[in-house]
Amino acid sequence: MIENVSHYFARGNTAHGAHFLYKSAFQGLDKILVLTGPPGTGKSTIIRRLADSLTDRGQHVQCFHSPLRPDELDGMIATELKVGIVDRQACEWIIEDGPGATIEFDFGAALDNRGVSTETLGMIDELKGELIDAYSKAYESFATALRIHDEWEKFYIESMDFDKADQLTQELIQELYVGHETGTPTVGRHLFFGAATPKGAFDFIQRLTASLNRRIFIKGRPGSGKSTLLKKLAAATEKQGIEVQVYHCGFDPNSLDMLIFPKLSTAIFDSTAPHEYFPDRDGDEILDMYERTMSPGTDETYAAEIAAIKERYSAKMKEATSYLAVAEAIDSKIKSFYTAATNFSIVEELRLQVESELMNQSL
Repeated sequence: MIENVSHYFARGNTAHGAHFLYKSAFQGLDKILVLTGPPGTGKSTIIRRLADSLTDRGQHVQCFHSPLRPDELDGMIATELKVGIVDRQACEWIIEDGPGATIEFDFGAALDNRGVSTETLGMIDELKGELIDAYSKAYESFATALRIHDEWEKFYIESMDFDKADQLTQELIQELYVGHETGTPTVGRHLFFGAATPKGAFDFIQRLTASLNRRIFIKGRPGSGKSTLLKKLAAATEKQGIEVQVYHCGFDPNSLDMLIFPKLSTAIFDSTAPHEYFPDRDGDEILDMYERTMSPGTDETYAAEIAAIKERYSAKMKEATSYLAVAEAIDSKIKSFYTAATNFSIVEELRLQVESELMNQSL
């Protein structure tokens, strides 16, 4: 049975700071409903309830999860209705100049200001400062980890046969695309399949690829050309007019980790840690970049150096994750102040307004 819900991230906590992909993820919609207001006023809960209501009616929904709390939603898209809903706090970019309408709903109106004293506001401001600091430390640790990862990659880049890598790319382009070209260039849709969270790396790869007929698991080492291969495949796909979903790395968004070709029912993805999977059904296959493009014995030649780098890298990633956990705890405190001062009867009225605007699209 094909799942009637797709799960993504459109923002991430990365080595380049907070990174947003909502511009691409929400492209082509007729309407975007923007929920404004402070945290703790019921926005994520409303988005979840509306998503569940649509799926109960048999409609397809795209859920966009929070990297701070993956069980919560930052936004959703009602696919058939071509309507998106997003928490303004989670989205740095809103489609205000696109072809569709942008309508705002102010959940701050549900706050009872009597419950937010001057003293409470002072505590919230202090916590917001601590939250910014925790995020900054997390991003700094991720950035350091990325520099260490670059050291790791150098050993393999120096051992790579680039001619073999180019040949492999051309083989895949021929195998995957010939006969499917439309002659009209297209633009890929950019998303994250996973994120760095307070509990470590989290991904939706298995759910996103569950209904596909073919899955190509790319194996290899850092610097063995996995992301470069995916970038070249993505560029060729867009040029030849084949629909593609382009998934960026949640650690380094300048790198790619997966491509999905919906009309080809095919996915090709980096299947190495921290999102390492193995073939387990018909249509699964492995593409080993180490075997196909590297000089034999590279692992053994640099074993001691690589082991030391891996240890430093792992330590920095754990450090960054610990700062995200601090950020989540601080954010929870901030939310609790606002939740205590929220009139949820007004939130329910707002939910009905949002639902009405959403469903009016189908009339």
